[in-house]
Amino acid sequence: QVHLVESGGGLVQAGGSLRLSCVASGSILKINTMAWYRQAPGKQRELVAAITSGSTNYADSVKGRFGISRDAAKSTVYLQMNSLNPEDTAVYYCNVIYITWTGSVGNSWGQGTQVTVSS
Repeated sequence: QVHLVESGGGLVQAGGSLRLSCVASGSILKINTMAWYRQAPGKQRELVAAITSGSTNYADSVKGRFGISRDAAKSTVYLQMNSLNPEDTAVYYCNVIYITWTGSVGNSWGQGTQVTVSS
């Protein structure tokens, strides 16, 4: 079983910054992809940013403002969010795709962390 613990959410004024962290632990042989999703009230969950061993990709709405990074040694993924605006308000979820010690592929979600941007 894999457990994800997120931190770093909160309330920030428009134009401000926040940094989210997500630590993965458990039966992980190898992490393939770490990503951040978000879900605003009344909307579907959407991909914000993802990182693999060799590349990153971002939603168009956050390009140039958000940066995703990973510390492989700590099984941790970060999301640096700059120039936040009220449209970024949502619950942010960490997602990890990994290979277990038995060779199976797993997909786990964090519990979510609230990000609220005031105007």
